[in-house]
Amino acid sequence: MARKDDKLKRSVYEDKLAALHFELVKMQYWIKETGQKLVLVFEGRDAAGKGGAIKCITEPLNPRGCRVVALGTPSDREKTQWYFQRYVAHLPAAGEIVLFDRSWYNRAGVEHVMGYCSDEEYTEFMRACPEFERMLVRSGITLLKYWFSVSDEEQERRFEERAGNPARRWKLSSTDLESMAKWVDYSKAKDEMFRQTDIKQAPWWTVEADDKRRARLNCIAHLLGSVPYHDATPPPLELPTRRPPQGKYIRPPKVEQNFVPELEI
Repeated sequence: MARKDDKLKRSVYEDKLAALHFELVKMQYWIKETGQKLVLVFEGRDAAGKGGAIKCITEPLNPRGCRVVALGTPSDREKTQWYFQRYVAHLPAAGEIVLFDRSWYNRAGVEHVMGYCSDEEYTEFMRACPEFERMLVRSGITLLKYWFSVSDEEQERRFEERAGNPARRWKLSSTDLESMAKWVDYSKAKDEMFRQTDIKQAPWWTVEADDKRRARLNCIAHLLGSVPYHDATPPPLELPTRRPPQGKYIRPPKVEQNFVPELEI
């Protein structure tokens, strides 16, 4: 676990992040211009910082071409579908970026460890997943898979912080709490998942995440280095001259409008 003194200073982090954000915007323009399709999968330990990294990546991007998919518990109908079916519905079209905040790998992790799926379903997933991902890549999708790794000491510290903060307590579920007692089981499940699904077409990339700031910068830099984009930013816009009001238009008085009250600060 990184010591507090070793963690990246905020000023350095913000400077580096600003430069990376500018490159992310360039990348999105290129993806839209060339019709590329990008899928990012974020997995890892509970409280490892996946959500923060996702927010950091999407912050400068146009939401019309970039969306986050965070699916909840499958419905009764979805439970009868082909396992990958509900994820396929969220894959990108040309020019789009999709980030999965957890993904089809739920079956290899929490479902397997917590007994939410049968041994037969788990075995079939492990057999089918590499073929499914090869199909995605052959279809023209760029697939990047990130595993956020956090030490047990740092995870416990973050759990305690969330438990004591009413504004962050919603981030802790009963499954998260149970995972603390199943650390070894989750480790074994992750090792087996890597062994069977770390394929050449879509390898796993581990992000050391005890220092959240470094983890975000490292992840974004790797993402940018994995996409062969060039600067497709359009030229600066030339704004038209604002015309004065035409005719006899008179703006209605402010007293006829409802305004949000200003806070006393």
